[in-house]
Amino acid sequence: MVEVTEFKNAMAQLATAVHVVTSDGENGRYGFTASAVCSVTDSPPTLLVCMNTNIRFYDKFVKNGVLMVNTLTAQQSELSNAFASPLTSEERFAKAEWTTLVTGSPMLKNALINFDCKISEIKVVGTHGILICEIVGIRQGGDDKALIYHNRGYHQV
Repeated sequence: MVEVTEFKNAMAQLATAVHVVTSDGENGRYGFTASAVCSVTDSPPTLLVCMNTNIRFYDKFVKNGVLMVNTLTAQQSELSNAFASPLTSEERFAKAEWTTLVTGSPMLKNALINFDCKISEIKVVGTHGILICEIVGIRQGGDDKALIYHNRGYHQV
């Protein structure tokens, strides 16, 4: 059996992009920082997002049925920290400029890339919900460097 600490230490060695995942709808406007986002298939374009079910707004977030994956640039580590903090939703969203694409989920204007999605399936495993998301819109940003999380710290690529 693998110990939790051993698993967490091993996972810290995997470099991953940093995202702010947002949603808006009749259940409210919410967002959180995520590193567990990845491609599932290109036909149809689908990705998955892992979200801790212990987040205070988990149920409201998933009931909206839509989300936006905002991939952060190297200059946006403060925004990542804000969306991982105990700030209110209003305080978090006040830290950047937002617009929308197709679903109405908040789209970070100066993100590296934005994936607008409809949640098509959810599977709960342990402490996390795995949100399978059909991509319905994409906006590609500029040529900025990406914000990467590796070994419990931010880096630029």
